[in-house]
Amino acid sequence: MTQVEHKEPIQVRANLDFGFESDDIPRYWLAGDPFRSRMVDAVQATFPDGERYFIASVNAFRKDITDPALLEEVKDFSQQEGHHGRVHTDYNDRLQRQGVNVRAFTKHTQKLTNYRLKHYSASYNVALTAALEHFTAMLAELFFARKQVMAGADERVRAMLAWHAIEEMEHKAVAFDVMQKIAKVGYFKRCLAMTHATLSFMLFVMIAPWFMLKMDGLSFGGRLKAYGKGMAWMFGPRNGIFLRMVGMIAHYYRPGFHPTHLPSVHNYQAWLDGYGEEQDPMAASRAMHAAAI
Repeated sequence: MTQVEHKEPIQVRANLDFGFESDDIPRYWLAGDPFRSRMVDAVQATFPDGERYFIASVNAFRKDITDPALLEEVKDFSQQEGHHGRVHTDYNDRLQRQGVNVRAFTKHTQKLTNYRLKHYSASYNVALTAALEHFTAMLAELFFARKQVMAGADERVRAMLAWHAIEEMEHKAVAFDVMQKIAKVGYFKRCLAMTHATLSFMLFVMIAPWFMLKMDGLSFGGRLKAYGKGMAWMFGPRNGIFLRMVGMIAHYYRPGFHPTHLPSVHNYQAWLDGYGEEQDPMAASRAMHAAAI
């Protein structure tokens, strides 16, 4: 049976303004919840250096690409990721002004990505990038398919995350195609990289918010309380983020898997319609949230 492909055109969107120069975004911008807010903040703090790593890993093979279509996709991928890095840097600057020592997080990420580029093979770096790109492409489904996940979020932060998630879906196959077609990475190395990415991601997600909440001044007991409340959101049996994520990760281990086998989030078109000719990411985010289940 022929596998249906789900592939959206990559569109580079630049100079978007999310209002991060303002300091009136609440400390706990996601429904006033400390754990959920700082969990997302901690993950996104790694994006500027992470995006540079993705670009470097993919572009290591650029000279070997002869397919004009793939070359164009690599160029668009690099531009999208570059814009993501700049916007998340602006967001990190806002967190720094708020009293969060974001540089402690970014310093660790920078050391890690530099180590990988220096000591890992180019083929393993692009395999790890493809695996991590699978994670970022899941953002749209995990955070925006259902209203309850982003209910009560500050509009500006939600708009940034929605824009990022949309573009991750658009270029979800680029690193994978470079890994498979150019780097010639086989099944074993692809799965090894995904296992590496999954363990690293889950460890970071569980540990990093603890330190960010400590920077906020929460006591040991306050942090335990925040984590206790957040565990239902993360691991709940019905709508928990983690259980939904496990199924999406499992797809990656199928021998014949390709990112285009997974459909785009159902409200992708609502985001595009909201973005419209005015190129307004706030309106796009509102439209996407309104169309969520």
